Amino acid sequence: MTPERATKFRKVAARRQPNLTVILENVHDPHNIGAVLRSCDSVGIGEIFVLYTDPGLRRESLQLSKRTSSGARKWVDVHFYTDATACFRQVRQRYERVWSTHLDETAVGLYELDLSGSVALLFGNEHEGLSEAALQHADGNFAIPQVGMVESLNISVACAVTLYEAFRQRKSQGFYDEKKLLSQQEQQALFKEYERRHDERIDPKSVRRKA
Repeated sequence: MTPERATKFRKVAARRQPNLTVILENVHDPHNIGAVLRSCDSVGIGEIFVLYTDPGLRRESLQLSKRTSSGARKWVDVHFYTDATACFRQVRQRYERVWSTHLDETAVGLYELDLSGSVALLFGNEHEGLSEAALQHADGNFAIPQVGMVESLNISVACAVTLYEAFRQRKSQGFYDEKKLLSQQEQQALFKEYERRHDERIDPKSVRRKA
């Protein structure tokens, strides 16, 4: 590994956001998931959760190749679940609040949310949205303001818009600079993990399967 690559790894490890993640429910298009992975990596997210509650999707093999994720798959962990309760149990062990993209009378605007704290952002697919099973685990709903004729966004675009609002808020708090969220010991451990992954080939079919 070159010194330049090592410097890059240290900078990335120092700016990771351990209290921010994304949950995707029934988003089966690997290109959409790959785009979400790229956005997550770019704002410092180290893991996401992919939940399939639609029985028709459970038999599908989730393939996230380097091509579909532009290499982000190697640096962002993907946890795969088919049971909502098990998925959110794991999420709640690491993140304090869950905000879902669901338009109802209780939904608040994206720019009204405080995304600087410990939070998981829950997205459904653009056709059917989120299931009731997933919504039961959310603390609240939010919507991205839109003024056009078509009141919907592609899932990867909606996720990117939301994550960069989180980035803006966290940047203003100094979480990427002087107030980094990981300790020196945690940064060093993550750097070592990046070193390990540097020469490791990631199997495109390799997704951490849970319940």
